[in-house]
Amino acid sequence: MKTTPSPRIEILNCCDTSRREFLKVAGAGLAVAAAAPLAGEALAAKKKAAALETVVAQLYKTLSEKQRKSICFGWDHPLRNRVENNWHIQKKLAVGDMEGDQIDMVKDIFNGLHSDEYRKAVYDQVVEDSPGGFDDSAIAIFGKPGTGKFELVFTGRHVTRRCDGDSLEGTAFGGPIFYGHAPAGFNEKADHKGNAYWFQAKQPNKLFQALDGKQRKAALLGKSRGEKGTSTVKLTGKTEGLPGLRTADMSKDQQGLMRSVMKDMLAPFRKKDADESMKYIEKNGFENLHIAFYKNENIGDDEVWDVWQVEGPTMVWYFRGKPHVHTWLNVREKA
Repeated sequence: MKTTPSPRIEILNCCDTSRREFLKVAGAGLAVAAAAPLAGEALAAKKKAAALETVVAQLYKTLSEKQRKSICFGWDHPLRNRVENNWHIQKKLAVGDMEGDQIDMVKDIFNGLHSDEYRKAVYDQVVEDSPGGFDDSAIAIFGKPGTGKFELVFTGRHVTRRCDGDSLEGTAFGGPIFYGHAPAGFNEKADHKGNAYWFQAKQPNKLFQALDGKQRKAALLGKSRGEKGTSTVKLTGKTEGLPGLRTADMSKDQQGLMRSVMKDMLAPFRKKDADESMKYIEKNGFENLHIAFYKNENIGDDEVWDVWQVEGPTMVWYFRGKPHVHTWLNVREKA
């Protein structure tokens, strides 16, 4: 059995670690599963997603009784709905302490949750941000694959991801997720050099520049909501009165930029999850989304806003770029 040097199993507060130079986005990364040629891109994407959930079932079958006692839980266990910026969902078994073929399957599952374009950068972020690399992560499986509802949750520093096999109807990503990065130390500079996710702040800042004076006044607020674990992405169900500028109060061109912001957010993830997110957002009224920027959390006082959020009745995307990037995302059909 492969071991890692003293992995940290429970870490609830983000802390600085040693750094390597972050690798740029390049290549497609690991393949998830081989699939026969399919007619139609939509069908191909659907079958590829289904294959990913099959890998979860295969992993489950390889677990020993001791491993299952460590990482397997009932479907209704409260840990399944939790999301944190830096944590290990269970304390008994790190990914690196699993068997070699099991580690490979966990890597395939994690990589399969992300798009070809961003897969390598996202994987490298996980490796870089943890002292023990990818092996320092932890997983938990809720429910039993192949018998109904199940979900695998992958956790570590700056990462919470889910693979649910559509067990949760009306829930994108299988529940709230988290992603972040700190490639150059705890306190990043204004350019966020090497950060895998800083690109997600550039497009909304372009939108801010396209707003008129009245719109900017509505969109630019003082201090953001801050981070409170799972409560950070609590949904309100409100269509009006949320923080920031409502999309309904934008011009057609500005609304087009707003849609680009949403696509920018979803680009790192597999098509199945991105499409499902947009379906729920549109169903609840794209015009009900509100975007806010926060002037009191601006690194370098350069008016390139490091912290911003998009919130609607059934979604929250909170991007906190100070002191380094933390991103919280929750999209549902109903609040």
